[in-house]
Amino acid sequence: MKLAAGDPRAARFLISATVLLTASLAAAAPPQGSPAKPLIRKLGTIDCDLVEATPIVFRGELYRFEYVRTRYRKNKTGRSYFRFIRVTTGEPTPAFAAGHNLGCAYVDEPTQTVYVYGVKGWGTDTIYVFWSKDLKHWSSATAMKQPGWAIYNTSVCKAGDRYIMAFEVGKPKEVVGRAFTNRFAESKDLVHWKLLPEPHVFTKDRYSACPSIRFLDGTYYMFYLEARPGRIYETYLVRSRDLIHWESSPLNPVLRHSPEDRQIANLALTSEERRRIATAVNINNSDFDLCEFEGKVVIYYSWGNQRGVEHLAEAVYEGTLAEFLQGFFAEQ
Repeated sequence: MKLAAGDPRAARFLISATVLLTASLAAAAPPQGSPAKPLIRKLGTIDCDLVEATPIVFRGELYRFEYVRTRYRKNKTGRSYFRFIRVTTGEPTPAFAAGHNLGCAYVDEPTQTVYVYGVKGWGTDTIYVFWSKDLKHWSSATAMKQPGWAIYNTSVCKAGDRYIMAFEVGKPKEVVGRAFTNRFAESKDLVHWKLLPEPHVFTKDRYSACPSIRFLDGTYYMFYLEARPGRIYETYLVRSRDLIHWESSPLNPVLRHSPEDRQIANLALTSEERRRIATAVNINNSDFDLCEFEGKVVIYYSWGNQRGVEHLAEAVYEGTLAEFLQGFFAEQ
């Protein structure tokens, strides 16, 4: 059967085919890692020129928050923006936060409110917050300002009676040390944030970027991007009880670039995009983010050359988030 481009059955066909392909890849692709650590199964590339993405569960459904860059092929607005994708259908929510970059998303379960954080520009000193109860109508405010700082990626988690934000800083040198460095802030209401002073930092002695922070049983777990010799970038995991003293997982790296990144997990990708995916330089697995959904850990990450030719990919861990986090520090 041949469907015309405007036929609504074509979209449903692509979605169904994508689901089937993803399931097939999950069964066939070799796992990332070794039997000694939690097994991450890479499912393949979803899109080109999307990098920062956060999976969330909102009102029982899985969504993917996306920061849409200006150069994204389907962005005809001339400005960057944020949106969510309903994963089961591929349907996008209305765009918001025009001109903002490097976002992350967090769901406050008690109030069923979604919060999104980002910066306006690239490496600026102000973090903005947006919040909504329906992913359509958004309020906004300034979350935190650190004059003279260059702030990039952010990540938020709940820790007891407060919320903690990890955020990536590129300057000034006296704050950062060797760029990039992760700093931390706290909040009681997810809108107003206060910087935690040094020594709440990770780490000033080497490149550590793209934080993704979680809290479990009194311990903070943070995924971040580690620069390795030979200009290779890999996702690492550390943990801390106080955001000051840090322990690195003995099973690092969590994720490294591999041929499985190039699998196609979205049948809507064009032939030109598939050629790019097959031939693009791949030296990194970065911008790692995750959530638990229906007994599995859903993972999104970026791969590419770490210099602008990048791709959004997905992966899965068959187990709970607690098992995943604690498994990287299990007794060997």
